[in-house]
Amino acid sequence: MLIVAGLGNPGSGHAGNRHNVGFMAADEIARRHSFPAWRNRFRSEIAEGEIGGEKILLMKPQTWMNLSGDAVGEAMRFYKLSAPDIIVLYDELDLPPGKVRVKTGGGAGGHNGIRSIDSHCGKDYRRVRIGIGHPGDKALVQRHVLSDFAKVDSEWLQPLLEGLAEHFPLLAKGEDSTFMNRMARAREDNAADAPNRTARQQ
Repeated sequence: MLIVAGLGNPGSGHAGNRHNVGFMAADEIARRHSFPAWRNRFRSEIAEGEIGGEKILLMKPQTWMNLSGDAVGEAMRFYKLSAPDIIVLYDELDLPPGKVRVKTGGGAGGHNGIRSIDSHCGKDYRRVRIGIGHPGDKALVQRHVLSDFAKVDSEWLQPLLEGLAEHFPLLAKGEDSTFMNRMARAREDNAADAPNRTARQQ
């Protein structure tokens, strides 16, 4: 069994925030793989299903981002799992918009949700880092992550979420490198098609 936690902040006012891209990814995975409706448990919205032959517990912690580990740790202990059984989906300032990287362990990189999960679950879980770009000035970071994606971002964001959900079975089976290769190829294809989309819209 795997716990797959998408990170974000609860409430409709945060739904479109860059900081909530983990929630968005979890929603797309649930939709793509026909999970049942979300329900409340472990201080989270959860949905259970199967992907790539693995039983999956999808979670969207409702504890606020900075306390994400409270919810993920509770589920981990209930199912008697450990850090390697956890995949976390979250926003990454240090990656360009639309780029995705997977790694196991490492530091929190200033991300309070990851810092919280580290403290409750240990560090040896897989991190799916979804690039949202950096505003260029440290003083602007909080406003950047807590602001909604711009309308133009939909050109790369929706294909990214759809690709992540489509290729998620590779992650479920532990084929992280193949997953990243597929995501990179999809990003290149989407970028190559951008001029055609612009021409169609004119």
